[in-house]
Amino acid sequence: MISFENISFSIAGRTLVKNSTVSIPNGHKVGLVGRNGTGKTSLFRLIYGEITLDNGNLKLNKNVRVGGVSQEAPSSSITLIDTVLAADQERTDLLEKAQIEKDPLKISEIQTRLTDIDAWSAEARASTILNGLGFDKHKQKLACSEFSGGWRMRVALAAVLFSKPELLLLDEPSNYLDLEGTIWLQSYISQYPSTVIIISHDRALLNSSVNSILHLEDKELQLYTGNYETFAKTRAARLAHKEAEVKKQNLRRQHLQSYVDRFRYKADKAKQAQSRLKMLSKMEPISLSSEATLRKFEFPQPEELSPPIVNIQSASVGYGVKTVLNDISLRIDQDDRIAILGQNGEGKSTLSKLIAHKLKPQIGKIIHSNKLRIGYFAQHQVDELILNETPIDHVRRERPSETQGQIRARLDGFGLSVEQADTQVKSLSGGQKARLSLLLASLDAPHLLILDEPTNHLDIESREALVEALTKYSGAVIIVSHDIHLLSLVVDRLWLAKNGSVNAYEYDLETYRKSLLSGGSAKKSEQARSNKTIKQFYTQDQLAGFRSVVKKSEERVEKLLTMEEKISIKLADPEIYSDNQKEELIRWNAKYAEVRKALRKAEEIWEKSQKTLDKALTANLSE
Repeated sequence: MISFENISFSIAGRTLVKNSTVSIPNGHKVGLVGRNGTGKTSLFRLIYGEITLDNGNLKLNKNVRVGGVSQEAPSSSITLIDTVLAADQERTDLLEKAQIEKDPLKISEIQTRLTDIDAWSAEARASTILNGLGFDKHKQKLACSEFSGGWRMRVALAAVLFSKPELLLLDEPSNYLDLEGTIWLQSYISQYPSTVIIISHDRALLNSSVNSILHLEDKELQLYTGNYETFAKTRAARLAHKEAEVKKQNLRRQHLQSYVDRFRYKADKAKQAQSRLKMLSKMEPISLSSEATLRKFEFPQPEELSPPIVNIQSASVGYGVKTVLNDISLRIDQDDRIAILGQNGEGKSTLSKLIAHKLKPQIGKIIHSNKLRIGYFAQHQVDELILNETPIDHVRRERPSETQGQIRARLDGFGLSVEQADTQVKSLSGGQKARLSLLLASLDAPHLLILDEPTNHLDIESREALVEALTKYSGAVIIVSHDIHLLSLVVDRLWLAKNGSVNAYEYDLETYRKSLLSGGSAKKSEQARSNKTIKQFYTQDQLAGFRSVVKKSEERVEKLLTMEEKISIKLADPEIYSDNQKEELIRWNAKYAEVRKALRKAEEIWEKSQKTLDKALTANLSE
């Protein structure tokens, strides 16, 4: 289908790919991954013919139709359904010709071709795609101009999917989709009849939809067979091998250098020393991946409050006289990890704003703990950062009494380097802006962190770092996200916003995913899954139980480590070893032995509970 033969190309004098050769077979579904800024989108521009190669060849089969989502979202008065139908240019042209053609033979040819391309089912197919992306029958008849930019980008996605190009290029399509739309897209791409290359940081999408990973790293393209999980394991093994080779080379260098330093000025050893100097100069340095370091997040830990920290009692909420959600009765405890599910427009963000004190209930009440601090992150906050100020300026405004060093330490805790801390926001990447907004949302060490689509601008490594930070965080978390991988690892409770209310969802994420794809009820999907497989699958309640055991085990280990440290300090006091302190010494030594024994046991339990949780999460992800 498409081949890159020893290609190199640059943008504004910066080399993005150098001397890379890769061939993608016809019909493959390929995930294009790599750190932000490495050149993934530029590779798409190369395929479109918008930029040229510095050297090498790009080979693409003749007459292949290449399609992707336009940067300009449709905003005309044309309806959604007609906008999508118009994307099939051949069908549109044939229908126009059929209206004006007089020659019976040509009319017959046109009708035959319309039948060949299945033109008569086009409206049904376009409607199915729009419905999968969140537009019901009523919305499909509305003009594009009636929708916001994000929704219009979905129409653009629907249009390119409907046109069925032989080479489909998708650049972060889930960034403007909700969880429901992302789940539908995963299924659609996996069944797409032609070649697909998709740029994405959505691990679940890459696991369910592609059969190859094209990795762009250190100016080199490399194709891996398998989905993202397979790629990650293969690459981790390669990195481990490379790290071992680096250590081995460094030891060899040290040995050679040591010999040179000792003998280079001794006449009988000078020749051998010079020989080793030549060996040193010829040793090619082994460079480790620029992605090898994980970009971190460090959420400050709040003190513990008595439960519940939030209690919503028969509340309704909306905007002005319009009510969005009715009769909500929910509670939140500090150890809760909750995902809000539901299609766009069902009220997920409205509920988030109610809990965050940004909306008041129209009726009913919401009771917050007296000392409750809430951190709130939403995508629009990234756009509200002050462009001509630096991250240091933003934090200093909130913490005027802190020193420059303290502010930089905060920024470093969210993966913003010294250089980035002094860079104006307008020059930061989307991911760096998101990190700054997450830092600002959590400055007060909130007891409750509300995250509305936190991963849109984060690459895969950063998303993994966010998962790790949220796992360590001791406050409550409420998440609205299309990233099902993040949700499966972080949350243990589900709420569903549907039909004007929000209630606890009694099933799990996998059942919810299957119910969306099947169009059936969660109960039927759960029954079908249990009948279909004998694999172990763990419910949200079971996962919550496993997480609770891990947390308690970890707390037990920390307490014992604290006790061990205190006893060690006591035993380090010289006075305890005096003659009149012998009984005291015996008592403290016995305590130390007792704590050490308990610590070993606690660590074993902690390790065992963590393995149980990991096994459960892996089992659910493999379903």
